[in-house]
Amino acid sequence: MFKTSEVTSYEIASDNVLNNRLFFAYKQAAKHIKGNLLEVGCGTGKGLTVFAEKCEHYTAIDKNTKLLKHLSGLYPKFTFVDCFIPPLAGLEDNEYDVLVTLQVIEHIEDDHYFLRELNRVLKPGGKAIISTPNRPLTLSRNPWHVREYTAPELQTLLAKYFAKVQLLGVRGSQRVMDYHEENRRSVARIMRWDFLDLQHRLPRQVLQVPYDLLNRLNRNSLMKQNNDLVGNIGLEDFSLSPEPEGCLDLFAIVEKTAQTKMT
Repeated sequence: MFKTSEVTSYEIASDNVLNNRLFFAYKQAAKHIKGNLLEVGCGTGKGLTVFAEKCEHYTAIDKNTKLLKHLSGLYPKFTFVDCFIPPLAGLEDNEYDVLVTLQVIEHIEDDHYFLRELNRVLKPGGKAIISTPNRPLTLSRNPWHVREYTAPELQTLLAKYFAKVQLLGVRGSQRVMDYHEENRRSVARIMRWDFLDLQHRLPRQVLQVPYDLLNRLNRNSLMKQNNDLVGNIGLEDFSLSPEPEGCLDLFAIVEKTAQTKMT
């Protein structure tokens, strides 16, 4: 298994809920795939399983040399670019019909620069699919994230760089929200020990290792307490909602037009 920050694995049973939540977004993004596709932040390549047969050509950009070499061996006809983002180095203007970047923008220091680059490489009329956590429903500070967004914040940001913005949300079923509530209570019990509010006072880089450790222990504990709830949640427990404010993740479909103004 390749390790990336915040990695989830189909080999780890306690990751089941998050795996399905993330993969649901890939399945929804796949409905918009056509022509020349760019995925920005491909991670372990989950998207390839649903994107490969829907596009004429696939390009992925990420920073993980070993992983990208592995994916290149599996998909020799596709292009894999190893670099930090932004910029989208080496990618031409007006090149891609569709761009997918899921759970990436929250990791980017300069999100304005990032969105300008997404706009630059899209063809006029091209679409970008962007997902990110919905801040009001996150349970603690995630030190791997530079920032998170509310629905109005993301809507306003995206409208600066794309003429058309449709903002939806990834909503969970009652079973998912029951799990989310159990998770919230468990995290709250852990956070009672942080009486100095170190999660918000310390630099995020300092918190990454303890966060990963506690996150893993918490997921395993939730599965041990209620294995049926964790194990029985599937893709069918997620849906897209036109009311993103109360959803777990924000899911945006944006379009570049010839009249898009760059600011």
